Amino acid sequence: MTPSAGTGAAARTAARRAAPSSRSGQARHRRLVAAAFLLPALVLLGALVVHPIGYSVYRSLFDRSGDRFVGGDNYAEILRDDAIRTAVENTAVWVVVAPAAATALGLVFAVLTERVRWGTAFKLLVFMPMAISMLAAGIIFRLVYDHDPDRGAANAVLVAVHDTFAPASAFPKARPGRDSPLAPGQGADAGGYVTREPVRAGTPVLLPLVGVAPGALPEGTRTARPAGAEPGRVTGTAWQDFTRGGGGRTNAVDPAESGFAGMRIEAVKDGRVVESATTRADGTFGMSAKADGALLRLPASNFREAYAGVDWLGPSLVTPAIIGAYVWMWAGFAMVLIAAGLASVPRELLEAARVDGANEWQVFRRITVPLLAPVLAVVLVTLVINVMKIFDLVFVIAPGSVQDDANVLALQLYRTSFGTDADAGLGSAIAVLLLVLVVPVMLYNIRRMRREARR
Repeated sequence: MTPSAGTGAAARTAARRAAPSSRSGQARHRRLVAAAFLLPALVLLGALVVHPIGYSVYRSLFDRSGDRFVGGDNYAEILRDDAIRTAVENTAVWVVVAPAAATALGLVFAVLTERVRWGTAFKLLVFMPMAISMLAAGIIFRLVYDHDPDRGAANAVLVAVHDTFAPASAFPKARPGRDSPLAPGQGADAGGYVTREPVRAGTPVLLPLVGVAPGALPEGTRTARPAGAEPGRVTGTAWQDFTRGGGGRTNAVDPAESGFAGMRIEAVKDGRVVESATTRADGTFGMSAKADGALLRLPASNFREAYAGVDWLGPSLVTPAIIGAYVWMWAGFAMVLIAAGLASVPRELLEAARVDGANEWQVFRRITVPLLAPVLAVVLVTLVINVMKIFDLVFVIAPGSVQDDANVLALQLYRTSFGTDADAGLGSAIAVLLLVLVVPVMLYNIRRMRREARR
């Protein structure tokens, strides 16, 4: 072997030995570059997530002042405190109902909007509430759920529908005055009024009532007029026995008093209605000889209270009402994600099912929903995590008197940790509990995303 050949072989051997160390150095350099890029994010993650979580766990082991170590006493207090137990129960209701309702509604909207020409405009309208903050949405629905039908849209609709089929009376506050010839009805007549004595034909009957504001009298009401005697007929007057400014006579028709127009009068004998009449604009009425010897009854329908709607923000309905507001906001989010998944569903599968004789419900249940299962899982899990920390809507919509009934964990965390009676130790324990409840859902979501990535 020549010297030059030996030198070349030695150089190649040295190059092969140097190559691994060179590659190792390049890999180390790449890791350092990656770490340099990740460092700001890691610092922020540590400062904004890891440190608060660690400090909350640490602080939950101390008392209100933070000076005395109490161990698990704060966690035991969570089990004993009625307000916190209510918050946990309401949070469970939120987790079960709100995500499922929003996802189901979003699925229906996504499927139906594919079949209409104005589907895009409808999607825009349904998604628009997502542009509103939770605070603004809470204020909107606080007004929507107002108990006064003149202010609350929900009760305005209910009252309008109710009054269409069962209109309220014009005399809900009317009642007999002192020494009145009318007495409260009993049994089947409860809620109405009955004359104390049977009436006689040819003798006018006086039916005085009080308690109706002048402005609440029916339109077209006139000044009351005493009914004239008519042989063989029962006549009378029903009127407002009250003179503005005083000076009127009790149980007598005075010139300044108003008649009760449209009031129903019934003549009752032996428990049966034998004759009925409706008062005229001046309060007068007339009946045939059938009413002779009968008791006159003013039935309860004359005094039916106006329907005031539903107490949406009362103790029993406040949580469902707030969940309704949440679904209104987030159904659009669910619809958009599900519609994106629906666009990727192979149309030939749907058409093949229809050709095989499947109806639309079977196609939807057996093909569309199973194919959309991954998307539905994403939406459902996202909303579950979202509702577990719901705070804004409950805080804004629920009045102070029923906030305990609408309480959720995030709101209880705020109420416990801040204010004049703040207990940072118990508040930190509630925060840790909320974290423990959220973590399994997050882990499920991570595993599901990894399975999707492997596919």
